[in-house]
Amino acid sequence: MKLNEIRNNPGAHKRKTKVGRGSSSGMGKTSGRGVKGAKARTGTKVYGFEGGQMPLHMRIPKRGFNNIFGTDFAEVNLGRIQKAIDNKKLDVSGKIDLDVLKKAGLISKSRDGVRLLAKGEIKTKLDIVVAGASKSAVEAVEKTGGTVTVTFKKKAYMNKKGGPGKRVQRRTKAAEKRAARGG
Repeated sequence: MKLNEIRNNPGAHKRKTKVGRGSSSGMGKTSGRGVKGAKARTGTKVYGFEGGQMPLHMRIPKRGFNNIFGTDFAEVNLGRIQKAIDNKKLDVSGKIDLDVLKKAGLISKSRDGVRLLAKGEIKTKLDIVVAGASKSAVEAVEKTGGTVTVTFKKKAYMNKKGGPGKRVQRRTKAAEKRAARGG
C-alpha cells in the first residue's frame, strides 16, 4: 500500500443526491416530492391535517382550564421539618427560609414560595420565613416559642402605564355606579 492508494472503505462516504437536474438524472422534474399540493411546496408541513375530515384535536372534548392568576406554593408540613431537624439536615440557629428548605431537600420548586402546614408535631423553637402559613401551623410554632413571618403578597395586575388593569377599572366603575344609585 502506498500513500496515493489510501481511500475510504466502500460505502463509508455517501454522496448527497442532487435533485432537480433534469429528467434523465432520476431525480428531475418533481425532485422526489411526488406531485402538486402543499407537501410538494417548500417550507410547508400540514400538521394535524386529515384531508378535510375534522381533525382529532378538534374532535376530542376539552376539560378544565389553567388559572393564570392562581398561586403555586410548595407545601411543607411541621412534621417533616421536625424530622429534618432530628436527622441534622436543618440548622435551627438561624432563620429558616426558602433556600434553607431547598438545601435540606424538603421542597423542590415553587413559583410563589413555601406554605407551612400543621400536619405533624414540632418540638423545636424555630424562626421561619415563608410565603404563607395555616393558622394552626402558626399557633403550633408559637407554642414552642418560635416565630412565623409571612411574606407573600398577591401580585397587583397593572396595565403598561402602571395603573390598575381593565378588570380592576371595571369593578371600581361598577361599584361607583352602585353607590351613586344608592344600592
